[in-house]
Amino acid sequence: MTDWPDVRGRLTQGRALADLTWLRVGGPADVLFQPADVDDLCSFLAALPAETPVFPMGVGSNLIVRDGGLRAAVIRMGGGFNDIEISGTTVRAGVAALDAHVARKAADAGLDLTFLRTIPGSIGGAVRMNAGCYGRYTADHFIKAEAVTRRGERVELGLDDLAFGYRTSTLPEGWVLTHAVFEAPTGDPQTLHDTMAAQLAKRDETQPTKDRSAGSTFRNPAGFSSTGRADDVHDLKAWKVIEDAGLRGFTLGGAQMSPKHPNFLINTGDATADDLEKLGELVRKKVYENSGLTLEWEIMRVGEPAAK
Repeated sequence: MTDWPDVRGRLTQGRALADLTWLRVGGPADVLFQPADVDDLCSFLAALPAETPVFPMGVGSNLIVRDGGLRAAVIRMGGGFNDIEISGTTVRAGVAALDAHVARKAADAGLDLTFLRTIPGSIGGAVRMNAGCYGRYTADHFIKAEAVTRRGERVELGLDDLAFGYRTSTLPEGWVLTHAVFEAPTGDPQTLHDTMAAQLAKRDETQPTKDRSAGSTFRNPAGFSSTGRADDVHDLKAWKVIEDAGLRGFTLGGAQMSPKHPNFLINTGDATADDLEKLGELVRKKVYENSGLTLEWEIMRVGEPAAK
């Protein structure tokens, strides 16, 4: 498609996506749209031909865009969608608001959303993937989300509409989240900030936070999600079965399974999306051969491979 709808936001054809992902890989989108506000998003989707795929993109923290790019209208929410409003024990946040910022602002108001502090990414991704850690998940605090349908209509989605599961939800194809509302328990602000500081220190000690990664690569096998509690069992965590298969630090091209945390796939500097995905698939194969367990990707992989 060459005649894109008129917008008030920013519309860029053939926009390379590599610099918009934490792994710094990926080819171009047919078009990248950054809406000015909800009305701008509604009119764009309403005017877009029904056959044009739509891909909502957050801050790219949990994403591999393949080297051939995306044949779609990629929608990236920006400054018009990073507001955070607090009323009583509820927090309403735009989908572009970073999880860490929401956790900090909630703590300032004496509200406990501390589990969000160490989750990379934004609120839209947290809702879409039911992000969680320390035994708490987005779904545990979720009240509702505001979204725009593929046809450009505003809707509200409740808990039942999204059918949250472990690292999953059921947002319909092409729908774009704009805001989410959460209920949070109360707590002492200083205690909440101290809790988050301790969580950050533990994360930095155990995870490759200075490397180019996309967070956890694979979901933990069923029934073994990470809680972060002292009584947590590690026998069948994704990192443990990867390590048991001898793959800590394993490399392929410019891709590596982190020596610090083997469930983190990292770009050592010159990896392609193909390197990263092939290494991930090799890990899945070796883990299955070693343990009989099939690891499921937590990182979303989209787009087309590079033309040969």
